[in-house]
Amino acid sequence: MKTIKKILSKCNTRIGFFVLLVVLFWAKTIYAYFTDFNLGVDSSFQLFLLLINPIATTVLMLGLALYLKPAKLFYPAILFLDFLNTVLLYLNVIYFREFTDFMTVPTMTGYSKVNQGLSGSSLALTSPHDVFYWVDIIAVILLLLFRVIKIDKRPLKASVGFAVFSLGSLMLVGNITLADMDRPQLLTRTFDRTYIVKYLGLDSFTVYDGIKSQQTNNMRANANKSDLTGILKFNKEHYAAPNKKMYGMAKGKNVIIIHLESFQQFTIDKKINGQEVTPFLNKLYHSKSTYSFDNFFHQVGQGKTSDAENMLETSTYGLPQGSLFAQLGSDNTFQGAPAILGQKGYTSAVFHGNVASFWNRNNTYKNLGYDYFFDASYYDTSGDKSTGYGLKDKLLFKDSTKYLQHLQQPFYAKYITVTNHFPYQLDAEDQKDSDFKAPDTNDQAVNNYFVTAHYLDQSVQELYAYLNKAGLLKNSVIVLYGDHYGLSNSENTSLAPLLGKDPNNWNDFDNAQLQRVPFMINMQGIKNGHVDHTYGGEIDVLPTLMHLLGISSKKYIQFGTDLFSKHHDQVVAFRNRDWVSPEYTSVNGTVYDNKTQKVIHPDKKLKAKLEKIQSKVNEELSLSDTLNEQNLLRFYHPKGFKPVNPQKYNYANGLDHEENIEKKLGKASTSLYSKNHDKNTTKLYHTDAPEIYHGSTDSNRIQITNPDSNKE
Repeated sequence: MKTIKKILSKCNTRIGFFVLLVVLFWAKTIYAYFTDFNLGVDSSFQLFLLLINPIATTVLMLGLALYLKPAKLFYPAILFLDFLNTVLLYLNVIYFREFTDFMTVPTMTGYSKVNQGLSGSSLALTSPHDVFYWVDIIAVILLLLFRVIKIDKRPLKASVGFAVFSLGSLMLVGNITLADMDRPQLLTRTFDRTYIVKYLGLDSFTVYDGIKSQQTNNMRANANKSDLTGILKFNKEHYAAPNKKMYGMAKGKNVIIIHLESFQQFTIDKKINGQEVTPFLNKLYHSKSTYSFDNFFHQVGQGKTSDAENMLETSTYGLPQGSLFAQLGSDNTFQGAPAILGQKGYTSAVFHGNVASFWNRNNTYKNLGYDYFFDASYYDTSGDKSTGYGLKDKLLFKDSTKYLQHLQQPFYAKYITVTNHFPYQLDAEDQKDSDFKAPDTNDQAVNNYFVTAHYLDQSVQELYAYLNKAGLLKNSVIVLYGDHYGLSNSENTSLAPLLGKDPNNWNDFDNAQLQRVPFMINMQGIKNGHVDHTYGGEIDVLPTLMHLLGISSKKYIQFGTDLFSKHHDQVVAFRNRDWVSPEYTSVNGTVYDNKTQKVIHPDKKLKAKLEKIQSKVNEELSLSDTLNEQNLLRFYHPKGFKPVNPQKYNYANGLDHEENIEKKLGKASTSLYSKNHDKNTTKLYHTDAPEIYHGSTDSNRIQITNPDSNKE
């Protein structure tokens, strides 16, 4: 009791009262972090940042009241500021319970979104422990009213307010510096709103989001339909008509996208210690039922995986800085694959064992028109079933079958793998039954990369075996692609000897050539599959796929062109404005001859040709940026295409809608489950994942299959 009285006596000064409110707000913020927000603390350093990040911004905000000299202004002002900060905290608590995400400034200021997100369900989202968020304010006011805490009428010098402001600013800079040490480019790449809150706090996130929103609003405020003129002109001139022999050859088939995380082209056909790194993918790559491309490049920027998804889905580029998904995905208008195919009768779904908010997928997928998003909440990710980026690949593929079998066919389904992700760590149990041995370089990331790539290969093999047994393989076109580089330029010199290269002679040309990633289109019934040497990139996937499905891409704004077209543009633009073509490679303004691998010194004629290519690359990237940053697709309405209404999608409902359709359609249902006479197909899936498989018999193992055969 004496201790409490002593503490309260310290609060009889304005500085003491200020410190009391800072401590109380810090306490309830930390309480929210651990009880209501799922922030995913992975290390003691992250825990430290989590514990300190509310302090700086609380000091800065409440410190504003210290500049007010009259007591009748100081006390109401500081309590009001504390109240406002508590409202912000509590609204985010309620919002997070509903959407597993934090409120953005546009959400707060946009009535329709707030109304949709909070009204009606707010009462149901409250919890008894919510009283903790408000009891401190009530208690402090009562302590003031009953004069347990006395009003300090002595005004503070202006220098005190300035000193507190300086202290808060210094703490904030320190917090940002420490956060950047653990998560470089946190504010420029914007992986996930959760990351910013975890590292910098809720107030910092709100200010950051407000600044970004204002920048976006300023850019979009004066945008109008006429801004599309240059984009439409480029699109018309750049369009490549489909190859008549290929057009419609996959019409009506299911589309399955297998997103191979960090998977680079050099792994294909690569042997380490005499063993193939990816034996199944090698067979698939050379199969007569596969069109494979060996000059296919990733084109991502800071958005990495999300940039790859964006290009794949929309045939527009990512942003010069940050992630389009994270920065613009919540509000942008898209005309992407899920919506285009959805309006042709396709059901769409994404299977991904990471949290829904990473890269803002939970919002962006709705604007893309995805019917379903099965994120980590749909899977058992406990214990050693997950890596740092989500559910292990073998488990993702296996555990997704219970959802896949209920999708009405035809469907457009995308699997996003994660196990082959830096730092390429795999449990010993997952390697126990494998005879694959890693290389022995001086870089552990390089060594481990081949181990996790081998695991990914086994995972895809198991999925293929299931698709074949379940009868889906014969009626599906399967697209496999690497999303971006796995090993960075700094690690390429350690990789070089494994590729037969001299690390001492490694240069920018080699780095650029290593940005190749696999791209395969596999479909049963193809007899002329081969390795195609055409140059292309992720921007070209959508028009290529649409034409295979018999859907014209001509009326849509797309910056890629059909890889099978005679008019396909083989200049591949990188996000940093470098480029590569069948003849030349341009890196930081230096141009190399692909045959000699040497820097060229062009004559006047060749210089003009190279400048023309560079000018087109610059124009293409700039037009894509204008389209997305100003959200110009809201003004463009292709004939027959209906704009996506994101409000119709709710990813918390699982497959309830599909199962109701199955019941309603009865025998007319086209789902695999219905076609299998309402029998579960999950038992057809076999895996040697140690989390499930406990070493029964070899007959339960999956053997490498011949992709050209319908037999397992």
